[in-house]
Amino acid sequence: MTKYVYRFGGDANDGGNGNKNLLGGKGANLDGMASIGLPVPPGFTITTEMCTRYYADGEVFPDSLRAEVANGIAHIEGVTGKQFGNKADPLLVSVRSGARVSMPGMMDTVLNLGLNDETVIGLATASGDERFAWDSYRRFIQMYSDVVLELDHGAFEEALEIAKEDNDYHLDTQMSADDWKALVAEYKKLVEKLWGKPFPQDVHDQLWGAISAVFGSWQADRAKVYRRLNDIPGDWGTAVNVQAMVFGNMGDTSATGVAFTRDPATGENAYYGEYLINAQGEDVVAGIRTPQYLTKAARERAGAKPLSMEEAMPETYAELARVFNILETHYRDMQDIEFTVQQGKLWMLQTRSGKRTAKAALKIAVDMATEGLITEQEAVARVDPSALDQLLHPTLDPKAPRDVLTKGLPASPGAASGAIVFDADTAERRAELGEAVILVRIETSPEDIHGMHAAKGILTARGGMTSHAAVVARGMGRPCVSGAGSLAIDAKAKTMRIAGRELKEGDILTIDGATGEVMAGEVPTVQPELAGDFGTLMVWADKVRRLKVRANAETPLDCRTARDFGAEGVGLCRTEHMFFDAGRITAVRQMILAENEAGRREALAKLLPEQRSDFTEIFEVMAGLPVTIRLLDPPLHEFLPHEEAEFEEVAKATGIGVVALKQRASELHEFNPMLGHRGCRLGVTYPEIYEMQARAIFEAALDVAAKSGAAPIPEVMIPLVATRRELELMKEVVDRMAKEVFAERGQSIDYLVGTMIELPRAALKAGEIAEVGEFFSFGTNDLTQTTIGISRDDAGRFLTQYVDKGIFARDPFVSLDVEGVGQLIEIAAERGRATRPDIKLGICGEHGGDPASIAFCEQTGLDYVSASPYRVPIARLAAAQAALAKK
Repeated sequence: MTKYVYRFGGDANDGGNGNKNLLGGKGANLDGMASIGLPVPPGFTITTEMCTRYYADGEVFPDSLRAEVANGIAHIEGVTGKQFGNKADPLLVSVRSGARVSMPGMMDTVLNLGLNDETVIGLATASGDERFAWDSYRRFIQMYSDVVLELDHGAFEEALEIAKEDNDYHLDTQMSADDWKALVAEYKKLVEKLWGKPFPQDVHDQLWGAISAVFGSWQADRAKVYRRLNDIPGDWGTAVNVQAMVFGNMGDTSATGVAFTRDPATGENAYYGEYLINAQGEDVVAGIRTPQYLTKAARERAGAKPLSMEEAMPETYAELARVFNILETHYRDMQDIEFTVQQGKLWMLQTRSGKRTAKAALKIAVDMATEGLITEQEAVARVDPSALDQLLHPTLDPKAPRDVLTKGLPASPGAASGAIVFDADTAERRAELGEAVILVRIETSPEDIHGMHAAKGILTARGGMTSHAAVVARGMGRPCVSGAGSLAIDAKAKTMRIAGRELKEGDILTIDGATGEVMAGEVPTVQPELAGDFGTLMVWADKVRRLKVRANAETPLDCRTARDFGAEGVGLCRTEHMFFDAGRITAVRQMILAENEAGRREALAKLLPEQRSDFTEIFEVMAGLPVTIRLLDPPLHEFLPHEEAEFEEVAKATGIGVVALKQRASELHEFNPMLGHRGCRLGVTYPEIYEMQARAIFEAALDVAAKSGAAPIPEVMIPLVATRRELELMKEVVDRMAKEVFAERGQSIDYLVGTMIELPRAALKAGEIAEVGEFFSFGTNDLTQTTIGISRDDAGRFLTQYVDKGIFARDPFVSLDVEGVGQLIEIAAERGRATRPDIKLGICGEHGGDPASIAFCEQTGLDYVSASPYRVPIARLAAAQAALAKK
């Protein structure tokens, strides 16, 4: 019989052995901490396998699980000496989620479970603290009603605020035992009103309700969004951890906190965290109360008055610091820790590898390798390539004037400007229209995940450095300022007041997540400097990387940016982008609308010097490196005039009447232009276009070779080939132009002619095509469209649902469809090499900057990937990690 429950704590260890796939991250690490002797409250983990079965069986539990859970509860009772449901000295438990990888705030938790109208009296007597007992009971009712009964959380918050107002209290800690009793009565009335039944009193019913809710939260909308954004498979499931409660709300010798063994924002080797005296963990992570600093140094830097934990609880802090060192040495990574202090005794509730910014990830990886804790190769493997995106974009110009409104906590570094929005749905909707927005909230909740992802930055009035907003923003790479206490938000009126000024939705705001500053208006930005830890890690990555990394670039600026980021050539230069230039579009239109070859050649003669100049600038930047130039690809209708004034301008330039031009434009109209008269089909029909481009390429290459002495290596790419004969005809054009130019100049250079594989037929006939083509570049954007039969431009309307429903594991236009498109690439690579063993193979679609797709390219043995300039470092690191994984 399959075992679904694994115990930890006390003397029990059921052999989970820290298996995250089975126990989830939280359960595995609780098991790990208990096994090395750290103070962990006893408990048990229900495995991720049970979650998978729970959904497969129609959201019901097998009878065998009930027996295993009963044994788990008996284990906790044996270690604690308390009994679940006992009226005199009750055992209370927490019920928490725990997926294989950290999903902070995305799934549900229930604390203080086991309280009812009778056990609360026993808890008050046993603890000698009536206020603590009733505070715990009201917390339990509030949380259970939200998580399990799915009642309106705001109704309970409103009841609490009314109770405080009636007593002229400002803080929850001012509430007395009688105040909490009265609020519990109000809460129970609310439950009966909203749920239609009394609040559950049977502790076993409570337990199974919570277990069901935690498993159920795996399929909550916010969890699905988080999984989609972070490429977490939906079939992994979550574990459930049931653990004896320890209490941070038992007076001034009790506390709760969240801490990191290193600074997750900067990577500095210094303890970083927050704590609250007389509180429970949800108070810290939910941002309900603004917590105090963990260390004296952090408090002094911030100029804060409340004592740090190091000062207020020196002995407990010293024990906590000892545990930090044990955990970081044991797990060999920066740890994110949750702890509780119950009447002076420290308890560890969780440890996990901490979420961190890209800057911190780089510093921690490099520092740990330098300290000898990990190797250089492990350091390379530790940094998420996609996270580098946070470092590669501009930050606020330090010299620019700033209209600073207030200063909050610098929760997630980076800077952003955008229009103010006050809810997640509006943020998502306006971002989809291309608008930059700043999401402004009193505090964020897991339901805001989609809006946080859509926003350029996040600002909250409440919460600390470890609140939900801060943790999720850091993981996403979004700038975040939290705990801006002077910020007052009226969500209904869609306004905010700050520093005596009122701003409304749509006003522009700038936040600086590195300083905590909040500014009115837009502040200019500056380019980042990439050196130090970034440079060190890139050197280590390049030592193990096999795949070359090129850039998709067609302007000198793009090329220079790519070279600065370490690109080893251009993998795709799209010449049509050059044709759209305002100074030459008229000549392009003249060429398209010409009625005969002579008219086309007349227009192309005007374009030749412009194209030569384009290629000269690119070759100068990329001197000595390969440059793959794709000859004209898009359908000609994309260049045609649409407005009356444009037709008149072309008519004036060509001498052809407007009516005749419109007739010609109508003749060129296509019903499905993506599969129409484009790519090499243009070259076959109008070879003079490719003649002009080839001449421009070779003349520019010879000019640069003569000037610099470093000859570029042109790779002329023929697009959209489906047959060997198409490529053969186009190669004849290119070779003829090369021969003519070399003869005219009296010198030559090396060059290649190849094709972009973007049609399934080309992949299948790659053996024949390789008889002519000297390289293949897989155009995975169009190859994905033509293989799956889905338009990338239209798929956004339904692809999210396809991913949510498991039809595709990921968006196939973001991460390569390995099972379908990937097979075609493998077939083409194999057949191409069989014909031409030295054929050069690479990809140049958007997938060239996607780490998962790069891993596939490494496995397939391609020679290079090509990505947009800002993704070149991402590709370099991903290629290194792929090489390490292959070993």
